[in-house]
Amino acid sequence: MKKHLLFISLLIFALNSFGEEVESKKGFDLKVYGQIRADLFYNTRANEESVDGLFYSYPKDHNYDANGNDLNDQDNSNLYLVYSRLGLDVKGPKLGNAKTSAKIEFDFRGSGTTLSTVRLRHAYLNLDWGKSSVLVGQTWNPLYGDVAPQVLNLNMGSPFQPFGRAPQVRYRYNNKNVQLTATALWQSQYCSNGPDGKSNKYIKNSCVPEFYFGADYKTKNFIVGAGIDVISLVPRTQATVGGNTFKVDERVTSVSPEVHIKFTSPMWYVAAKSVLGSNLTHTSMLGGYGVSGIDAVTGEQSYSPNRNSSSWINVVYGKKWKVGVFGGYMKNLGTTDAVSKMYGTGTDIDQLLCGSAEVTYNLPHWRFGVEYNYTTAWYGDLNPSNGKIINTHSVGNHRAVASATFMF
Repeated sequence: MKKHLLFISLLIFALNSFGEEVESKKGFDLKVYGQIRADLFYNTRANEESVDGLFYSYPKDHNYDANGNDLNDQDNSNLYLVYSRLGLDVKGPKLGNAKTSAKIEFDFRGSGTTLSTVRLRHAYLNLDWGKSSVLVGQTWNPLYGDVAPQVLNLNMGSPFQPFGRAPQVRYRYNNKNVQLTATALWQSQYCSNGPDGKSNKYIKNSCVPEFYFGADYKTKNFIVGAGIDVISLVPRTQATVGGNTFKVDERVTSVSPEVHIKFTSPMWYVAAKSVLGSNLTHTSMLGGYGVSGIDAVTGEQSYSPNRNSSSWINVVYGKKWKVGVFGGYMKNLGTTDAVSKMYGTGTDIDQLLCGSAEVTYNLPHWRFGVEYNYTTAWYGDLNPSNGKIINTHSVGNHRAVASATFMF
């Protein structure tokens, strides 16, 4: 902890020194920002998670030992500060008729199972011509967008809400209250699931980026919009049959529409989103694809995407003291074709239901809060005729979170 605080102090000093140098140049404006955040959590069960439980998804299925004891029926708890962060916003001189800006932001999340190391969150440049703008760099996947829950849990409503950042090229057009977005995306830290687990090689070998197209109607207090996401992956480039290895030509393409709405006022925050997801595992959601056919000679496989309907609603009231509730529901809709096996995340879950309530105390630069969450997952067996889950049973987890944040 002392090393983290020393590192943060040195970075703030360096960024402020850099800021003084940049601001001395005509047309530059620089802002350093960040937060120190502590999160304490407690679960009544082992869960599918990352960051050693800090990023929570859903409870694990029963796993019985020889005596019939459920190995996943185990309490767990920890305290972390890895989501403390630092960022830098830069406004630069005009490039032709375009206003220029940039952002770089990092935290101490690390990657994989390596925690407490520096991780890049955002890094992008932006050119703004007024009605239109172009962003190049890493920031939020547009499926996350401008409509997301206000919850204490760091999963921000995942796996009901798409969550993830990605390298991208984004074009936006604004005309009065209408905003149109077109984005091409690749993968870095948040990757698709497949035959070899989570990896960015599936989209790398595809040579085709993910695409998102969206339209929003915006006023001062209101947003309503819709979008569609298309991703085309190459699960494998070779297969082995009878000791022989063959080059194969495989591809699985998925289309995922979404709708969203948000209302804000000094005292209210009301938001909701619904996604008909198809293979959105790179956005921390459930899903994937199944094997629908196999060439007996080369081992080349054809695939059928798994479809999931995910929806959530979030209502928050207050200003200094805020109370909020969140509800999320996911339903596995199966596959279009018969499948023999599945690749993905949570492909053995039929339904997922979550409800949470929180209270936060908010002051200038400070926020303290507690949240209670209960999530139930219905596990079962794969029906190969349609990819749906049958013979289900439920598993639940109680989760409590306490958080303290100092923002600057």
